[in-house]
Amino acid sequence: MSGIFSSSIGRKFAMALSAFFLMVFILQHFIINFLSVVSPNAFNEVSHFMGTFWVIQYLLQPVLIFGVIFHFIMGFVLEIKNNSARQVSYAKNNGAANSSWMSRNMIWSGGFILVFLIIHFIDFWIPEINTKYIVGDMSGLIDPSATDSGFRYYEELVHKFEPIWRVALYCLGFVFLALHLLHGFDSAFQSVGANNKYTKGLKGFGKFYAIVIPLGFIFIALFHHFSH
Repeated sequence: MSGIFSSSIGRKFAMALSAFFLMVFILQHFIINFLSVVSPNAFNEVSHFMGTFWVIQYLLQPVLIFGVIFHFIMGFVLEIKNNSARQVSYAKNNGAANSSWMSRNMIWSGGFILVFLIIHFIDFWIPEINTKYIVGDMSGLIDPSATDSGFRYYEELVHKFEPIWRVALYCLGFVFLALHLLHGFDSAFQSVGANNKYTKGLKGFGKFYAIVIPLGFIFIALFHHFSH
């Protein structure tokens, strides 16, 4: 395993795998959050299941946290390892003219996304973990017909999107995510050797994903801010 991470190709391959894993999570997260727009009751039920099912809480959630930490650490490691070589290449070949703005600034877009994730964890994840495992309250869907049903899910989501500053921060965060994904998707497929007859289709799907999913999250934030 150490041999894999000691080589540039191995690190890029591991980075790509963690990127694919996080892309799947982002898609799943978007689908659940979009339910809050079309069906608050469905959003409450799915959120309650995701927040209480032991497989998700004790197995998948730690894997997700590890995946996030691994991806960002590996990203910074790759940037540090490649920085000196990149500077030499730019000096000789005018790399700024031969590469996109997104590829040259992945570290900055990734850094902003990391800050955004920390704020997001403080906003949602840490209070939920505190309520469930420190306070010991595993409720949330008391009664589908009750007025306080979903007080930790839909109502909390709506409450979080009331301040305009938080909505603006979320929108900006997902703009940076889109920029990050536009280059990251292509880079990940290239790192795993997906250069074949399907490459054009994969790139098209990558651009679609990188634009539509962040726009979807932005729509959700704006929808709840202006409709409540």
